[in-house]
Parts: sequence; structure tokens; C-alpha cells
Amino acid sequence: MRDAEGVRMAASARLANVTQIGQFDTLIDVRSPAEFAEDHLPGALNYPVLEDAERAQVGTLYCQVSPFAARKLGAVLVARNIARHIEESFDDKDKHWKPLVYCWRGGQRSEAMMHILAQIGWKAAKLEGGYKTWRQMVVKALETLPKQFDFRLIAGPTGSGKSRLLEALAAQGAQVLHLEQLAAHKGSVLGGLPDVAQPSQKMFESRLFAGLSAFDPGKPVYAEAESRRIGSVALPNALHAALAQAPCLKIAAPLPARVELLVEDYDWVSSAPELLRNSLLRLKDMHSRETLQSWLALAEAGSYAQLAAELLAQHYDPLYQRSQTRQFSQFAKAPEFEVARLDAASLQELAAAILAGDLER
Repeated sequence: MRDAEGVRMAASARLANVTQIGQFDTLIDVRSPAEFAEDHLPGALNYPVLEDAERAQVGTLYCQVSPFAARKLGAVLVARNIARHIEESFDDKDKHWKPLVYCWRGGQRSEAMMHILAQIGWKAAKLEGGYKTWRQMVVKALETLPKQFDFRLIAGPTGSGKSRLLEALAAQGAQVLHLEQLAAHKGSVLGGLPDVAQPSQKMFESRLFAGLSAFDPGKPVYAEAESRRIGSVALPNALHAALAQAPCLKIAAPLPARVELLVEDYDWVSSAPELLRNSLLRLKDMHSRETLQSWLALAEAGSYAQLAAELLAQHYDPLYQRSQTRQFSQFAKAPEFEVARLDAASLQELAAAILAGDLER
């Protein structure tokens, strides 16, 4: 009886819940690379016990032959992969190392890795409920977390330096939820980043949860006045509702300064002409054939400043005027901050003025 009780106590000691994640040195995600790429716990490292093809192979054997045959093959592959990870990645860890292991729902994959690491002598544990429990917590938290914060929205037409202003605010100690950065997208039809894939919706929500969880509810949180969709991802309902009701601060900058900023921000277009062309073609239902052909010709000729000026005047600015009042309830009464330039020094000065105004409230 005492031995059985000892086993139960030892097993319990090797389980951790989501509130204990910060107590561990390393988060080990043992799911396949494809599962990890879709979403994972912030800061986790992927050491799969089954690669994508191996997981598919075991699953096929399970369905077409028998669970027993699948488990035999799975054991061979899992043992081989764990041995490789220990040899290649964990060999330098001292005996005080505390890794937390998780898989999809805290089952056999994480149990296998955790058991072997613990038998070696490391203070290994597995996440109770695995990624599935983490995901449930993220979804539930995003229904309530946004309501706790006093958001301030940075508004202004395209090219006004909103993202750069957020970075200037963050540099001066403000709490910033940089939605475009989290979404890896600039939020417009031309907003896709070259060679940078957007996160999945689940990954985007995990990033939002991590960002919001780090904020102090007693201090303002600055964000950009974004549409509900940012490229292929969407804001969760509660966050979208909180932002839609938040007070706004408008940036007003002259057209030449905005054009200069856009040419800098989109300096990649010269090396990715096909991506620029495809992005412009997405506007075909919104503008005449003649206008679109003119923009394509400017892109092909490398006349990026003129292209930016025409896109602002004929596409982005009219769209901005129509959308902001409709999307953000306090936009019409937002204070306006005029800036002649959008260089780093000017935006740092603007950030200081905004923060000083908030401190005086």
C-alpha cells in the first residue's frame, strides 16, 4: 500500500497546471512540427517525439491494421526521437534543469518524454491537459481580459506613422498592444510582409493573450485603430468591441511626409515586383481598369513615390474617411495632433506629448 501511495505521489509531483508554467526552465512541445507551427505556448521549443510523416504513418497503421501494431511502431519511433533530442539538445543540461513537457492533451507523447527525462534525474513534469487545456484557457480569457483595460487608439490615415508612434510610446514606457506586429501584417490590401507568413488564428490569439496578460489594468494601453480583420486573422469579439468603444487620438501629417514614410516602410517592393503586382490586382473591383493599369505601370517603372501618392489620394484616404467613424464610436471627437514630419525624433516628441496629456487626466 505504501509503495502504491508513493507511486501516486510521484506521479502527482510530475504534473503541472497552466498557472505553474513560469516555474519551469524550458517548455518542451513534443507535438509534430505541423501542430507546433499552427500554435504553441509562448516561448515553447519544439522537440517532436513523432515527426509529421511518422505521425501520419502511425495513424494510418492504427486505422488500417490495429492499435497494437500502431503502438509498437510508435514506441520505436518515439524512443528513437527522444534519444536523439537528449543527445543533440539536452546533453548540456545540469541536474537542476526543470523542463515542462506537453503534447496535444497530456497523453502518451508527453508522458514518454517526461518519464525518460525524469528517470535521468531532471526535474521534469508534464502539463496537465496539454495544449488543449492551454487553448481552452486562452479562448476563455480573451472573452474577459480586454474588458479590464483602458485602451487608447492611435488613428490617422494610411502612412501617418501609427505603428512607429506605437513603438515610440513603448520606448517611453507606455503599454502597447501592437496588433500589426502580432499579426505580421500591416493591415491593408498591400500589408502582407515579404517572406513573413502570418500566424494562424490560434497563434494570433495566443500572442494576444500573452500581450494582454502582461499589462497593468491600472494604466492605459495604446493600440492602433485597426479593422476587425488584419490580413488573414481577425480580432476576437471582446477585443474588437473594446477597441471600437475606446477614445482615439488622431495623427495629422502632410501628404509628402506620408509618401516618404510609405516608400521607406515598403522598401521591399523593388525586390518583390510580383508580390506588389498581385497586391495591386486585388483592387480591380474597387477602381477602373484605366486607374489600375496606371498604377501597375508606375510599379513596373519603379515610380514608387508617385504610386504611393496616388494610392493615398484615390484609394486609402477615401476609404479611411468612410470607415473610421463607422468602426470607432469616439473617432469623431478625437483630439488631433499635427506633425510636419514623421521621422523618429518627431514621433518621439509626439509620444511624449501624448503621454504627458494622459498623465494630466
